[in-house]
Amino acid sequence: MSILIGVLGILVFLGLAFLMSNNKKAINYKSVGIMLGLQAAIALLMFRTDVGLFIIETISNGFATVISYGNEGVNFVLGDLMIVEGGSVFFLDVLMIIIFTSALLSILTYSGVLPMAIKYVGGLMAKITGLPKVETFNAVNSVFFGQSEALLAIKSQLPTMTKNRVFIVTTSAMASVSASIIGAYFTMLEPRYVLVAMLLNMFNGLIIASIIAPVEKSDVDEEVEVDTKVLRDQSGSSLFDAISRGALDGGKVALIVAAMLVAFIGLIAMLNGLFAATIGLTLQELLGYIFAPFAWLMGIPTVDLLQAGNLMGTKLVANEFVAMLDFVDMDLTPRATGIISVFLTSFAAVGSVGIVAGTAQAINEKTGKQVASFGLKLLAAATLVSLMSGTVVGLFI
Repeated sequence: MSILIGVLGILVFLGLAFLMSNNKKAINYKSVGIMLGLQAAIALLMFRTDVGLFIIETISNGFATVISYGNEGVNFVLGDLMIVEGGSVFFLDVLMIIIFTSALLSILTYSGVLPMAIKYVGGLMAKITGLPKVETFNAVNSVFFGQSEALLAIKSQLPTMTKNRVFIVTTSAMASVSASIIGAYFTMLEPRYVLVAMLLNMFNGLIIASIIAPVEKSDVDEEVEVDTKVLRDQSGSSLFDAISRGALDGGKVALIVAAMLVAFIGLIAMLNGLFAATIGLTLQELLGYIFAPFAWLMGIPTVDLLQAGNLMGTKLVANEFVAMLDFVDMDLTPRATGIISVFLTSFAAVGSVGIVAGTAQAINEKTGKQVASFGLKLLAAATLVSLMSGTVVGLFI
């Protein structure tokens, strides 16, 4: 029954994207089918075969080892502050590791390893799916870099792209996460779900966006080539410059996340009190009822629907970190835990619309206005991506 519900959920989410489409006749159903098949193969391999379980466990353990090296630096700087009796300090235990992972990502970018991998994997995806090169490059690029950095890598193409193509690349940016902060995610979520979510979001971002905003052959310059030199230039002029920039950027991200958490958690607490006093339900309880039907379509067990809906709504109106902090204190079934973990692993939230629109505006004023004009549609698309990814994983766990 859970599998049938999951299949129904996928059909409903694809149907919602179809209803939002601005050119239903131009939808490339072949590429949609190919990417759905690739996702099913990945999820089947990772969760239902010994080889897949070994691969994902090895990768997860590798990440855990790398993060433990980063913690050496955190422990050296903070010393006894890391030892908190009976608990932990979120900024110290979770956010500080972003500095190390950001520096490591910068090294891999400066060395050319990551840009070349992104370029060739993106090119391979373009051949397999039949989608334009820039869109597939950006989708792969968004797996590793944040929303702003991903768009900056294609800044020379953005001003000449059609509105539909801009919608596709910005959806990929919003539906992804940054590799520089997955270390922080690993402290709150099971690493295997974070890793799988990164891959599934890449495919689902292209699926949902290309259904809502299809690209016709006449809109695409097939000779366009993406320049990975842009990525390297952003990382620094030398190895030590790259390390320094990466560390400083990571520090900024950690402080920004901390500031946002102070604001959002405080505001949500205030709104919870206001809603409880006026209607007898907190804001998060109300969100739980609103999003419970979507949680059911994802295949989440009935016993967990309200809590899952609560988390989904919190992520949408605040961000994934606020929802994750609530999530770690909940006792959900294993199935619900896996599905929600995947759903939370993305930037799809109200605040991200402003970040993406602001980045596009900085690159090109006309493009920025286009992104702002379809901001709500962009948020809906990115949320559908998270729903799709969680549902796909639910079919195989």
